[in-house]
Amino acid sequence: MRALVIGEALIDVVLRNGRVAGEHVGGSPLNVAVGLARLGREVDFLTRIGTDDYARRIREFVETAGVHVVPGSDTAERTATARAVLDEAGSATYSFDIDWQLSGTAPVPPPLVVHTGSIATVLEPGCLATAAMVDTYHTSATVTFDPNIRSALIADADAARDRIDRLLEKADVIKVSDEDLRWIDPRRSPEQIGEAWLALGASIVVVTLGAEGALAMCAAGNVRVPAPRVEVVDTVGAGDAFMTGLVDALWTHDLLGAPRRAALAGVDTDTLTATVRAATLCAAVTVTRAGADLPDRAALESTGSSEILG
Repeated sequence: MRALVIGEALIDVVLRNGRVAGEHVGGSPLNVAVGLARLGREVDFLTRIGTDDYARRIREFVETAGVHVVPGSDTAERTATARAVLDEAGSATYSFDIDWQLSGTAPVPPPLVVHTGSIATVLEPGCLATAAMVDTYHTSATVTFDPNIRSALIADADAARDRIDRLLEKADVIKVSDEDLRWIDPRRSPEQIGEAWLALGASIVVVTLGAEGALAMCAAGNVRVPAPRVEVVDTVGAGDAFMTGLVDALWTHDLLGAPRRAALAGVDTDTLTATVRAATLCAAVTVTRAGADLPDRAALESTGSSEILG
């Protein structure tokens, strides 16, 4: 009954108005790992960090949340960093300094769910090992995938799309932003792309639409869930919080794990709506905080969170 999260861990250096506004532990998969652990889930995290001060900060941060860092994750010469430049609305544009390599299979028990996405799935050479591990764990686990495109790191767009396509074929649950879809396939609508991904074998496809909420698709039909109205501090980690809430809600509904694959494929629209509402709540709480500060269970269940949902 554990999750395995595979992907990058780094330090986000946040700049606003040309000045450093803060340094936060980050990385899309790291945020999901920490978010799930804060919600009481048991999580193994396979990543690549060094042994420098940044790495020690990352390890302390994730372990405090309850995440188990998989042995062998600390082999990098230096720990990755990202510069997140915020505009007036709090939206972030990123640039990266990262070296992504993995090898072998994570020395952990077979997981209930394996999540990956972002840099870990497209950056060589580690993306090849990431894809191989997804293949391995697919027999025991639900596979969740968030492409979370970082175009600044993509030298060959066609090769990156091919790698994403390979993971899409294995994914049971896909979460993607409308912005990412415009990069992946600008010729088709979100509905058309979602239908194509369901035909590949996905059980659920969710497209986040920023302030417009989310569109979710499954075999039983499509649903739309509005975004709660909140006072936005910044959007750092919003998509990762949504992904965290999505996985957590599916866990609560007992829809994770390979033996539950048929049940997941047969999810009804009422359950899908409730699941996506839980994900939007997780994201809504996160954007009211500085940096990727994902909520714990108490924050989600608090009166303030109830008011956010209206």
